[in-house]
Amino acid sequence: MKRMNSLNSIRAWLVLLFLAVVCGTSAVRGQQRWQRREVNWRMTGGSTIKAVNYPEGETLPLLANQDERRPTAPRKKILQTKAGSGPQLFSATSTATVTATVIDSPPIDGFVPWIAVAVTDKRSDDFDWVAEPHMSVVGNYLTDSPETDFTIGLFDTGAAAHLMGYAAANRTGIYAADLVTANTIEILGATHSVFARVSQPLAVFMDGLAAIDPNGMTLDKSNMVGQSNVSIIVGDVPPPDKPGLPTAIGSPMSVNFVTAIYHDHPITVTYDGNDYTSPDIHFYDHNDSRIPDYANSVPLNLIPSGAVNIQYIPDLDDIIDFTFQPGTPSIIVGNLSQSIFFVGSVDLRHGAHSAIDKERFMFDTGAQITVIGTGIGSRLGLNPADADFEVEVQDVTGEITIEPGFYIDSLEIPALGDWLSFTNIPVVLLDVGSPEGGFVDGIIGMNLFTKFNLVLRGGGLLGQDPPSLEFELIYIVADIVPAGGDGVVNSLDLAAFAEAWLATTESANWNPNADMAPAATKDGLVNLLDFAVFAEYWSGSTAR
Repeated sequence: MKRMNSLNSIRAWLVLLFLAVVCGTSAVRGQQRWQRREVNWRMTGGSTIKAVNYPEGETLPLLANQDERRPTAPRKKILQTKAGSGPQLFSATSTATVTATVIDSPPIDGFVPWIAVAVTDKRSDDFDWVAEPHMSVVGNYLTDSPETDFTIGLFDTGAAAHLMGYAAANRTGIYAADLVTANTIEILGATHSVFARVSQPLAVFMDGLAAIDPNGMTLDKSNMVGQSNVSIIVGDVPPPDKPGLPTAIGSPMSVNFVTAIYHDHPITVTYDGNDYTSPDIHFYDHNDSRIPDYANSVPLNLIPSGAVNIQYIPDLDDIIDFTFQPGTPSIIVGNLSQSIFFVGSVDLRHGAHSAIDKERFMFDTGAQITVIGTGIGSRLGLNPADADFEVEVQDVTGEITIEPGFYIDSLEIPALGDWLSFTNIPVVLLDVGSPEGGFVDGIIGMNLFTKFNLVLRGGGLLGQDPPSLEFELIYIVADIVPAGGDGVVNSLDLAAFAEAWLATTESANWNPNADMAPAATKDGLVNLLDFAVFAEYWSGSTAR
């Protein structure tokens, strides 16, 4: 009996020791204690990051308007290019030089391009499967109150088809109008997949959040653009405690229009009790004179190439029975299918390792973070067992996986005009499926563009110009001198502001750059209103 009691004591001691070890490893990586922060960041494929784990005592780079970090000032540097070697710092022997805009330590999460989405019944006849673009709303709305029966979704270039969640499909009238077929399609998330329904042909229209009246929450439809005769993916009722399908307008819409993203003009609306903050977004015809003209442009590719149009594929079994309905949602089709935007070239470096001139980095406005695949990670010498941070990824099915994150030394995007150069970049190491099969090299997320206004020129279909991403560094309001600014508000700007104190437009010491308030109209007087704005930006570089 004593021997049995001794064995039981040993077993109990071993159980307690095991529990202590397990509990300890949840908070310690090696000898480093980690902390956990809950977040809600959009990721590619409808996935979200629900939490981030990082070493205790360290600061996680977040957006500039959050509480842990003020941004560093953008700067310029000169690069040299040599055949086969990629860009390097300028040297006297270089034969070709380019200028790069450098962003040091971009945030880990970027902005979300939210848009207002409306639906009508406009379609073509049964033998026409091709989507038609429109610069205004056409067709009949599916509800009696279209001014309020709209939804908010993502402008998502990483989505190969348009998606609408169950609640949004109900609100816009898709289910009530019996516009959902029995056909299903598998949606690939970042790590898992889920099945959803294929809709009948209909019309989808979009505009930025500025189209929503913040007081009555009604939608101004006068500037909406969209497509008719499209089949979209529609979510079913999500299982309990599982995420529903997001609402996203994807790449099939992007190719038809020019999209301007004004990051220096954020808009916030409250919709169904949720706050949505987004850059102001406008959609234009390719020849519209109102499109901003930015000097710098990143070439994009529509991959797979050979895209001809945007269309759904009919259900062939139904055609035999003389029933015509989509078997797939509308996508960009050609030699292959599901074409989406890829950056023309990306160069990465980490320590002594490099991955140069990579062409399979997706440009994904629906992803707040930047991702690199394991193939690129191996070339950079990254070790998942020695991550700088970890993220908890919730996929479209609700499953949670833990993925490693790293800070890599540099990521450069060649461009016409100034290149884009980023240093100390947070990335998540994750393999994401490619429309061509296999995996993409990575995803360029919106965390790299928090200091830029953007113009996405769609294109790439047969007969269209190639797509591109134009960009302009956002001017800092209080960055008065030198002319054009230097990316930081400091004593030089204070001296210029003091010299213009109490000046009016008729004064000899008038400086229009010192007249900063009211923001929308300016009042032709440098006074305390302007000083309050100046103080807000002192020793910082947050753009407005």
